[in-house]
Amino acid sequence: MIPSFSGLQTALRGLTAAQAAIDTTSHNIANANTPGYSRQQVVLTESPEMTLPSLSSNGSASIQFGTGVDVTQISRIRDQFLDIQYRAQNSQTSSASTSTTILNQVQTGLDEPSSNGLSTQLQKFWSSWNDLSNSTTGTSAPAARQAVVDAGSTVAQSLNTLDQQLATIQSQTQTQYQTLTASPSGQVQSDANQIAKLNGQISQMQAAGESPNDLMDQRDQLLDSLSSLANVSVTDQGNGAVQVNFGDAAAPLVSGTTVNWPQTLTAAAGGQLGALINLSDPNSGQIQSYRNQLDTIANQLISSVNSLQPSSAFFSGNSAGTIAVSATATSIQTSSTSDPAGNDLAVSLSQLSGGTTDQTYATFVSKVGNDTASAQSTQATGSSLLQAIDGQRQSVSGVSLDEEMTNLITYQRSYQASARVMNAIDTTLDTLINQVGAH
Repeated sequence: MIPSFSGLQTALRGLTAAQAAIDTTSHNIANANTPGYSRQQVVLTESPEMTLPSLSSNGSASIQFGTGVDVTQISRIRDQFLDIQYRAQNSQTSSASTSTTILNQVQTGLDEPSSNGLSTQLQKFWSSWNDLSNSTTGTSAPAARQAVVDAGSTVAQSLNTLDQQLATIQSQTQTQYQTLTASPSGQVQSDANQIAKLNGQISQMQAAGESPNDLMDQRDQLLDSLSSLANVSVTDQGNGAVQVNFGDAAAPLVSGTTVNWPQTLTAAAGGQLGALINLSDPNSGQIQSYRNQLDTIANQLISSVNSLQPSSAFFSGNSAGTIAVSATATSIQTSSTSDPAGNDLAVSLSQLSGGTTDQTYATFVSKVGNDTASAQSTQATGSSLLQAIDGQRQSVSGVSLDEEMTNLITYQRSYQASARVMNAIDTTLDTLINQVGAH
C-alpha cells in the first residue's frame, strides 16, 4: 500500500525546492551590482524513490514510487579557467600601467623638444663659443666671455635638475613599493590576512555541509586584487581552503590560515610590484640606467670642453648631479697661443655642436621615448584583453536581471502548483477520514 501521507511529503518537497529557488533568485537580483558577486543557482535532484510491493494480482515484482525533489546544494556559477586567465592578464596590464605612469614622469622631466630642454641649452652653449670666437678682443669681449659662462652654467644646472628629477622619481617609486609591501599595514599583507581568514571560515562551513558561496566570492575578489600586485597562482587544498603563491616569493603567501609575509620579490614577480622593482632598483633598475646615461653625457661634456681649456678647467664635477662651471669670464681661454686676438680654442669648442655629447643625449632622449611608447602600447593592448576576459567572466558569473525575472516567474508557478497539489491531497484525506468513515 502507498502510505497515505507520502503525497503530502512529495508536495512539501516541491514547495521547499521552489521556495529555495525563489530565495536564491532574490539573492541574485539584490546583488546584481555587487562587485565580485557570482550568480547562484539551486541544484535539484530527484529524491530517493520508495519501493512498494506490486499492486498487481499476478504477483509481479515490487515497483519504484517517486517521492519528489530534493535541494542538493546552492552552487555559484564560476569558470575557474577564466579566473586564471583574468589574473594572469591583470598582472601584465598592471605592470605595463605602472611602467607607463612612471616613464611618463621621466619623459615629462626631459621636456624635449622644447626651448627649456637640455638639447636647446647645449646649442646655446656651443653658439656662445662661436660668438666669443668673433669677439675675443674689443669692448664686446667681456660680455661675450660672460655669456659663455652663463650658457655653461645653464647647461650644468639643467643636468643637475634632470638628475635630481630622476632621483626623486626613483625614490618615490621605491617608497610606493615599500608602502604596498609593508608589514602589517601594506596591501599585500592586508589582502593575504583576509584570504587566510576566509579560508578558515569556508573550511568550517563546508565541513558542516553548508555552501559559503558569498565568502568564496569575497576570496576571489581578494585574489583578483593580489593579481594586480604580482603574479598569482591558486591551488585548491581540498578542504575549502586555497594556497596562494605570490610573485616569485620562495614560500606560499597564504597556506590555509597561515600568512607568510614579508618575503623577497624580484622584478620577475610581475604585476605592479615587479614593475616598481624593475624601475627603482638602485643597481640595475631602469631609472638608474637613465641616471647612468645622464652621467655619461655629463662626463662627455666635461671631458670635451675641459680638453680645450688646458690652463684651467671650464667644468668641475664628474656626474650629472655634480657638474658645475668652475671658470670665470676672465679665466676662459680662447687661444692656444699668447696672441690675445687668437680664437682657435673658441672655434674648436663651437665646432663641438652636434658632436658626441649632443648625439649621446639625442640617443638617450630617443631611448626614453621608445621605452615610454612601448609601455603605453603594452598597456593599451593589455587593457583591451583584460576587458574582453572580464566580459567573458561576467557572461558566465554575472547576474542578468531579465533571466532572473524569468526564473522568478517559473519558480513562482512551481510553488503555486505544489501548493495546489498539497491542497488537493489535504481535501482527499479529509474526505477519506471524516466523510467516508461517517457512513
